[in-house]
Amino acid sequence: MKIDVSFTSDLIALMRAEVAAGQKAVSVTMAQAGTSLKSAWRAQITGAGLGQRLANTIRSQTYPKGRNSLDAAALVWSNAPIIIGAHDTGPLIRSGSGFWLAIPLPAAGKAQGGKRITPGMWEQKTGLRLRFVYRSRGPSLLVADAARLNTRGQAAVSKSKTGRGQVTAPIFLLVRQVKLPKRLDLARDAERAQAGVPGMIVTNWVEDLVG
Repeated sequence: MKIDVSFTSDLIALMRAEVAAGQKAVSVTMAQAGTSLKSAWRAQITGAGLGQRLANTIRSQTYPKGRNSLDAAALVWSNAPIIIGAHDTGPLIRSGSGFWLAIPLPAAGKAQGGKRITPGMWEQKTGLRLRFVYRSRGPSLLVADAARLNTRGQAAVSKSKTGRGQVTAPIFLLVRQVKLPKRLDLARDAERAQAGVPGMIVTNWVEDLVG
């Protein structure tokens, strides 16, 4: 017995349309999922008080670019992965040299460009020398002697010849290590976005065929 199987042009067209609808549904879904996750992560960051600037480092992109595919994927990332990762994991931070971490106090001010200032940068900026003060209880200090505090509460060189208004100002706290609090839970939003993908694909597929 011989069986011949043939496909009509209508059936072939229908199958092609179905594949195209599937490709579009997957690509649209991944774009939606990526955008949704990006928004959720940005909301987490601003909600944790870390600022809009850091939140804006979260980006998303759908692949392949410019065409639909059943293998479409979305990538969501941060342009500041070290900072984001630190707030997501809450790591224990130690000095790279094995000694002290210098934490600037309000009197230290900031370095040029708003960056966190270091003891070396502070001495170069002000022309004052820092003195180490060891404390058996609580953090040790780096202080500046014969300094004055300006209207912003920052230490500067005193021009007084009589010593009037001069203070010994604490500039840096010195600690062995710092435990950052965990302020983000990025995995929670990622898992939620991933769980919603299958249902979104079906919805977008059906809507495309019906529409």
